Amino acid sequence: MQGRTVLVTGATRGIGLAVSHRLAAEGARVLGIARSAPPTEFPGLLTTCDLADEEQTREVMRRLARDHQVHDVVNNVGIALPEPLSEVGTANLQTVFDLNVRAAVQVVQAFVGGMREQGRGRIVNVASRAVFGARGRSSYSAAKSALVGLTRTWALELAEHGVTVNAVAPGPVGTELFHRTRPAGSEAEAQVLQTIPMGRLGRTEEVAAAICFLLGDDAGFITGQTLCVDGGGSIPGR
Repeated sequence: MQGRTVLVTGATRGIGLAVSHRLAAEGARVLGIARSAPPTEFPGLLTTCDLADEEQTREVMRRLARDHQVHDVVNNVGIALPEPLSEVGTANLQTVFDLNVRAAVQVVQAFVGGMREQGRGRIVNVASRAVFGARGRSSYSAAKSALVGLTRTWALELAEHGVTVNAVAPGPVGTELFHRTRPAGSEAEAQVLQTIPMGRLGRTEEVAAAICFLLGDDAGFITGQTLCVDGGGSIPGR
């Protein structure tokens, strides 16, 4: 990744922060996008932007595209609003699609022209094990499934330009956000662990490693794929 500039959304927490640290360690220049500062020093240039705001997103992406040559993009930002089917509200549905899908489209549109001109580029979309179905996650499952559909479509459109597009679908990861609703040692955590054949939560560094592999030269002939990083949780018949 030496000498490459990578834009990472949702860069100051969890998976996004782990990706940013790994990229910086591998010699990349990291452009982070987030609503707030990280708990520790950020390993790159951080730009504050609420990607839930369409107009703000458009303006910030326009400015970044003007000031920086971005080689690769990691669409990591997302939101889940758990609701059973009978309680799914249209406002929440729109909120989840806005941050998981619309923001990804806007971000990629801002930089894909430069990737075409360079004849090389990497786009990695962070999906979720929820694309296989998840109780109480109608909005989230639908939005992440849409992101996988975009991954395949963009891969077809951009392959001739040397740009690859892939997705990573993490299973449950032991982030601060995860443990906010499922404290370590709780029954809620135990229920999640029962769905993972490996019997443990993923680590942010493990997901970051998969993302960074897909950004690198060794993944140059891989496009349109979704890599599950979930301890076997997506295997049918479990």
